[in-house]
Amino acid sequence: MILTANPAAARSPARAESYAMSHSSMPVSKGEMPKRSYEVAALRADGSLYIGQSTAPAIELFENAFSAFTHGSLIQTTMGPVAIEDLQPGDMVHTSTGAPAELIWIGTSTFSPADSGKRTPLIRIMPDSLGQSRPERSLTVGPGARILHTPPALRAIADGNPLFTPASRFVDGVNVIEVTPPTPTRLFHICLSRHAAITVDGIEMETFHPGTQASGDVSQSVHDRFVSLFPRISDITDFGPLAHPRAPAH
Repeated sequence: MILTANPAAARSPARAESYAMSHSSMPVSKGEMPKRSYEVAALRADGSLYIGQSTAPAIELFENAFSAFTHGSLIQTTMGPVAIEDLQPGDMVHTSTGAPAELIWIGTSTFSPADSGKRTPLIRIMPDSLGQSRPERSLTVGPGARILHTPPALRAIADGNPLFTPASRFVDGVNVIEVTPPTPTRLFHICLSRHAAITVDGIEMETFHPGTQASGDVSQSVHDRFVSLFPRISDITDFGPLAHPRAPAH
């Protein structure tokens, strides 16, 4: 569904059309690649609003684009803190550079406790785990979340620079723990007009970027299927440069 309307004026319809849909991974035959239903609300290059839902492979490239933030996570915007599920394309989000950037894409999907033949763990970060008010309250994030913080074990390779580090790298069993919800969980991710670090419940976290090597890991057909989920993107290189270097995933 494509709407040609002012994004700000379309906040309620966008949420009703896009976020009311909620599906976990699709049942598949033995040997077939698992698939999942993904939902997108985005601004097209001409400023019109795109809202759509499609099914695509439940592989890391796609999963990471929809699995960073949980329902209720508070994002710092020019309107103040806004829950992730209440954001809409066209909103202005504060970034770590001090200059806000336009929200151009929101992706969401529902992850079941045992999707795709494996459990989908979440990461719960207790208050003050990464410093005073970092986070400000207990924060649960998904497997696609990266935090702008360098753990001690990686400082030697960081050369004094902050790294976007997978939230899973901070699990210590005390202040940061892994949890597996007993019921399906809706997760979200967002893209701004540029890659950035944004404040989520007091922690600087990464907006979505597939990574500079993502296109080399998939076939052309999978690449094309992936970029079709992003109305402003024709190639993975169109995501632009990373705002900060990334820590290795493992």
